[in-house]
Amino acid sequence: MSRIFTTAFASVYTLYIAKVERKGRSAAEVETVTCWLTGYSPEQLKAHLDAQTTFEDFFAQAPMNPAASLITGTVCGIRVEDVADPLMQQIRYLDKLVDEIAKGRAMDKILRS
Repeated sequence: MSRIFTTAFASVYTLYIAKVERKGRSAAEVETVTCWLTGYSPEQLKAHLDAQTTFEDFFAQAPMNPAASLITGTVCGIRVEDVADPLMQQIRYLDKLVDEIAKGRAMDKILRS
């Protein structure tokens, strides 16, 4: 089991926001892609952040977007579509979406619409 599974989602979420803000993007965009991927409302997302939910619990309760399987590409040299562990794949999906925000990709393309 990876150490990231027991890490509080909120601790990494702040790093996602810092990453995109350094590139001139906004925290609202991170919230948008996180809610799109997980199916959580902004209020539910905030509740998980406030509760310091672990990655494992955060994704276990998420009604994941069916279009998540359209997310492809690499994160840290690993193809997200080839990750065998379902939880790790969901984490990598979110990493990939945040990377796309940071790279300046248009939101409609990030959300696979």
